Amino acid sequence: MALACAADFAVTLTDEAQLDDFMASGTEATADDLSLFVLSGGSNVLLPASLNAVVLQPNMRGIHVTAQTEHYVDIEVMAGENWHDLVVYTVNQGWYGLENLALIPGLTGAAPVQNIGAYGVQLEDRLQYVRAYHLPSKTWHNLSTTDCDFGYRDSIFKRAPNTWLISRVGFRLHTDPTNILASYGDVQTVAQRYAEQQDRKQPTPVDVMQAIIEIRQQKLPDPKQLPNCGSFFQNPIIDQSQFIALQATYPAIVGYPMPDAMVKVAAGWLIEQAGLKGGGITPIFTHKQQALVLTNHAPYQATQADVATAQHYIADVVYEKFAIQLSREPVWVNADGSIGHAEHVV
Repeated sequence: MALACAADFAVTLTDEAQLDDFMASGTEATADDLSLFVLSGGSNVLLPASLNAVVLQPNMRGIHVTAQTEHYVDIEVMAGENWHDLVVYTVNQGWYGLENLALIPGLTGAAPVQNIGAYGVQLEDRLQYVRAYHLPSKTWHNLSTTDCDFGYRDSIFKRAPNTWLISRVGFRLHTDPTNILASYGDVQTVAQRYAEQQDRKQPTPVDVMQAIIEIRQQKLPDPKQLPNCGSFFQNPIIDQSQFIALQATYPAIVGYPMPDAMVKVAAGWLIEQAGLKGGGITPIFTHKQQALVLTNHAPYQATQADVATAQHYIADVVYEKFAIQLSREPVWVNADGSIGHAEHVV
């Protein structure tokens, strides 16, 4: 979001042993009893102007094959690997399963925190384990998918911020090029076009990846040109009965069935129908092509407070119209490095 932020201390970690050494040492930062703040690529955080904390940045690199058969490949990816680069690399290797998650910004170590997901695939669907350091007890742990306690854009790591530092993530990917998921939005149509350009009758994972890259580039502005952190609001999940009632008034409302008689509603549709596509409060506006994205039109001048003002204005208008509460997706960071609640403002 291009919110200027200066921290008191920052430690960049290029291997796991460095973290052990840092935690065991008596540094100026630990002597001042500053809190620890774990920061990955920074693409999904809203930072304060000053951060009175010790910033730990996991920047370990490497991709390793740990097991391979005719049908699947197990890989271990270090936390500092760029996520989109990882997706492209695996698909080009003929290791499939991550293609629907192409062009999501950030680093691999942060992916389990948010349980990133897009176009019908969640990270938990492909993940085998996470290796992470438990900061309070200064111990390493290997956490299974069950241990991570994943939910929709949620995990044990997100619910206990600055408790865990993820150093590596294990994935199981398949090798069947006919096994694709292209049912969301325009993916099937665009992927089919890519397939036909290569004289293929059916799309492959490569075609799906290219389709999703194209669709995301059309819908989402480049953060380097117009600062943003992607989808700003979570797609709200409501009771099926409420959704059916809304359908009677708004037949075009976009929703996807969920377990336990719940429905996930497209937040972008709600915002657009509330008349807020391209709207907001200076200098923070929703994007003209994708209402779900908040953009910063005053890079490194706008503040957290500006973002919060626009967020609450949009959420209030949507609630007044649909009686659905929108929640922020990016992480709000307080001045001491602690994490704010979903609707935290100050």
